[in-house]
Amino acid sequence: MTTPDESEPNTPSRLARALFASGLAVLAIRNLTDLDGRIAYAEAKGVPEADRLVPAASGLLLGGSIGIGLWKLPKLASASVAAFFAGVTPTMHDFWAVDDDARDEELTSFLQNLTLFGAALAFFKRASDE
Repeated sequence: MTTPDESEPNTPSRLARALFASGLAVLAIRNLTDLDGRIAYAEAKGVPEADRLVPAASGLLLGGSIGIGLWKLPKLASASVAAFFAGVTPTMHDFWAVDDDARDEELTSFLQNLTLFGAALAFFKRASDE
């Protein structure tokens, strides 16, 4: 059996996939192991049905990270990660709508998520080229 790197010249490197996927998996697991806290934060941000959306979004992120890491169903996996960041970033890190004390932290989180969203889109493009 060949690995994705050996069988497809366009497959991203194992190192790139491992770094990206492991970071995302840790984020997802942190969300899932502190669901009450994450749900409370989402509710404070006005997320409807946070008790359902937070676990679902965290599962989406975890599943996507595993798929990218293993390069299994990579279009679906990277689209899942991109969907997570597209939905979460403007809602949870709305730096433009918070007071001055919270603005810097929310802007930093927004920009970090924006960067991860861009990387997910790059993985999606790479998967689409195969």
